[in-house]
Amino acid sequence: MPDLKQRALDYHAFPRPGKISVESSKPCATQAELSLAYTPGVAEPVRAIAEDPENAYRFTNKGNLVAVITDGTAILGLGNLGPLASKPVMEGKGILFKRFAGIDVFDIEVKAPSVASFIETVVNISPTFGGINLEDIAAPHCFEIEEALKARLDIPVFHDDQHGTAVVMCAGLINALEIQDKRLEDIRLVCLGAGAAGLACMRLLIAMGGRRENMTLVDSKGVIHAGRTDLNAYKREFTKETEMRTLADAMAGADVFIGVSGPNLVSRDMVKSMAERPILFAMANPDPEITPEEVHACRDDALMATGRSDYPNQVNNVLGFPYIFRGTFDARAKAITEAMMIAAARALAALAREPVSQAVLDAYELDRLAFGRDYILPKPFDPRLIEWVPKAVAAAA
Repeated sequence: MPDLKQRALDYHAFPRPGKISVESSKPCATQAELSLAYTPGVAEPVRAIAEDPENAYRFTNKGNLVAVITDGTAILGLGNLGPLASKPVMEGKGILFKRFAGIDVFDIEVKAPSVASFIETVVNISPTFGGINLEDIAAPHCFEIEEALKARLDIPVFHDDQHGTAVVMCAGLINALEIQDKRLEDIRLVCLGAGAAGLACMRLLIAMGGRRENMTLVDSKGVIHAGRTDLNAYKREFTKETEMRTLADAMAGADVFIGVSGPNLVSRDMVKSMAERPILFAMANPDPEITPEEVHACRDDALMATGRSDYPNQVNNVLGFPYIFRGTFDARAKAITEAMMIAAARALAALAREPVSQAVLDAYELDRLAFGRDYILPKPFDPRLIEWVPKAVAAAA
């Protein structure tokens, strides 16, 4: 829409630039309050924290503060535009953390000359925060960064482009498989996109019971097969002995397609070649690998999800990361584990099967919404998310 660009720019510019601000959580309107907020009173929590670092969770906002950190190398679907250009996205992430889970955020955009320097920067500032949310960092160095930070820090580190996408996708797929009368351990699955999101989706599916031998990973050069010599260590994890070479080869007879790649890469013929009652999660943004209109034009037995809000079954990370961190903070967990992510996925799937509340219908101006082909994931404004998902994550922690 021509006016969307201007409306988006105006939204970010007025009445004051940006989307987030820092507000005081304590009164500071009198001399007495000033003496508590700063000197001399502030010396008391300083001494307490110096004596026992755990007191930082009692006397500061550390336990409810996330750093949303990026180097700007993979901004949304826009690519490597640098750290400064990523700031609107990081501020937006801050809004979502606060709106949906009551978590505070400092957005931090790092201009780092190397992966090592980025890692050191995050380690050096980590005492400020209760958790680290990595964002919009390109593969494969996002994997190295996350692994290094998890090893070196005693606070949760979460790369949302990987694990947030995987959690929400798995939640949707649990329900899609139920509707299409298929089982995770039996399906043949194709994943198009071998970056952060694609690899994380396949790993979490395997952890939940999917069979690696039934999964085919495809990148921009074709099927990830054992004969390729151009693969990094992360892609090599998913090589297989196969005669398949192209996406079309892989799609023939497949039960499930997972797309985390780019627009218009899947044809109608590929969809026609899939197994009965196929499931397609075409999650490229803003334009999916294939549109629901195209899928439904050639298959009336397909179940479709995308990353877009203007189609049914939006796979939206906002269903994941705020609540995963909320549950992690509530449990005072030092890490976000695979078990915690699986718990989040199962909680999301279960909530979608519950009767939809009137509050949700009102928020989306709907008369009716029920679990089925066009409703496999909760809506982002479902107020029950904050009750269901953090509790499941904390229990798993």
